[in-house]
Amino acid sequence: MGEQLTLQLMDMAHGGEAVAKHERKVVFVPYAIPGESVRAEIVEDKGRFARARLLQVLEASPQRVQAPCPYFGECGGCQWQHVAYEAQLEHKRSVVLTQLQRIAGLSEVDVRPTLGMQSPWRYRNHVQFHLGADGQLGFMAANSHDVVPIQHCLLMHPLLEDVFDALDMELPDLVSLSLRAGIHTGDQMLVLQTGTDQPPELQLDLPVSCVLLLSDGTPVTLVGSPYLRERIAGRQYRISPPSFFQVNTLQTELLALQVLSALAAKPDSVVLDGYCGVGVFALGVAALAKRVVGVELSPSAIADAQANATGLENVSFVCGSMHTVLPKLGLMRPLVVVDPPRAGLDAATRTGLLELDPPRLVYVSCDPATLARDLKALIAAGYVLRSVQPIDMFPQTYHIETVTLLERA
Repeated sequence: MGEQLTLQLMDMAHGGEAVAKHERKVVFVPYAIPGESVRAEIVEDKGRFARARLLQVLEASPQRVQAPCPYFGECGGCQWQHVAYEAQLEHKRSVVLTQLQRIAGLSEVDVRPTLGMQSPWRYRNHVQFHLGADGQLGFMAANSHDVVPIQHCLLMHPLLEDVFDALDMELPDLVSLSLRAGIHTGDQMLVLQTGTDQPPELQLDLPVSCVLLLSDGTPVTLVGSPYLRERIAGRQYRISPPSFFQVNTLQTELLALQVLSALAAKPDSVVLDGYCGVGVFALGVAALAKRVVGVELSPSAIADAQANATGLENVSFVCGSMHTVLPKLGLMRPLVVVDPPRAGLDAATRTGLLELDPPRLVYVSCDPATLARDLKALIAAGYVLRSVQPIDMFPQTYHIETVTLLERA
């Protein structure tokens, strides 16, 4: 601990840290870039690997740029502002490829170039703030429970920035504060959580909906609408405060198009949308298929999905966990799209999906490691990997979204 080393960075790890080797030990260095020579200090030694703090860049990569955010390196929200955007896209592709090779044992796999954004800033439609020790709002620090107070964020969409700048509150009991917006509708929402389930004193000179989330998850509308609206590919969606929705609206439209293309539904197709959320994939494919069934654990998301499906008679939604619901659906060889949380598919859900025997399975993942683990099991069960398409939903961060197509051999 505390040892200072000169390191030559070789690769980018899943998690956003650059990788070096020193005396046959892997060393992870945040805020460094493969190809650089750096001076770093060991801050954690786990035996087989270590983590180091970057002290000095001795030889910079041509990919290195000046991070524009004054909080970068202290705030934990971004990890790659120091990397040129085109290089970020290539690193994400490389991370996916490495995880599929290392975990799934796929020696020959074609991972397509990452689909990025024309403007990789001010894209987030949802941000969550915490209250710092000094009473100011901020984001969690990197690898810490400390709060970094901020005055502005370069990833926040201007609709959120307008609300943040207009906030005037008494905050003593605040636990967290979230801002959400419908980028294509202009809807703005403030979501509060407090330690006593009592709303703080609040003043806003904007037409913003305000919702208090109680400790049991129940939303209480204080001002305005109990949900916001967003449009994806021309269809409007209702999104309640507890419901999940992707934070990048523009890339969500691209993601949905990739999913629909991979599903290749026909007029006689039955489609299962697992972990369907508010129904973006299910409703997007409804016009192309005979029947669509969505499964989702969140009651609020199911209620939103059902409201969003008004007028579509070939779409239905079931509330429950995937492994519990799948055996009860009575589906025979449906086309399947799944978009699980970061933990991926549990063993019971993988078994349930295999029993449905889908001819085509589209797997949307936000974690290349759990994706690789699940692909290994699905391929062993008789599926063939056809394509892997990374999509950059989270510019300036290491997070990676992928759309993977598997077909029954």
